[in-house]
Amino acid sequence: MLDFLAAAGAGTAPGWVQFLPIIGMVAIFWFLIIRPQMRRQKEHQTKISGIKKGDQIVTSSGIVGKVTRTDDEYADVEIAQGVKVKVVKSMIGDIVPPGGKPAND
Repeated sequence: MLDFLAAAGAGTAPGWVQFLPIIGMVAIFWFLIIRPQMRRQKEHQTKISGIKKGDQIVTSSGIVGKVTRTDDEYADVEIAQGVKVKVVKSMIGDIVPPGGKPAND
């Protein structure tokens, strides 16, 4: 009986091998979820930092308007004739390409 226990103890893998599945799952999450999200966030940040007066934008809440003034954190957006709102730049969803439907018609 003691020979059976000694043989079972000699055939076990080292302790670090038990962590390989966890390390594999972290690597899969990194390459499939976290890394692409970081890339999209960086692209969005560069796009938003390039907003200038006259650009048409869509906010994350769906409001379409034309930028009238910008600073580091905020953009003044005209959403209707004579109606201006101050928008946090990080909440701007996208820039409408030129030639799109005008926001203030």
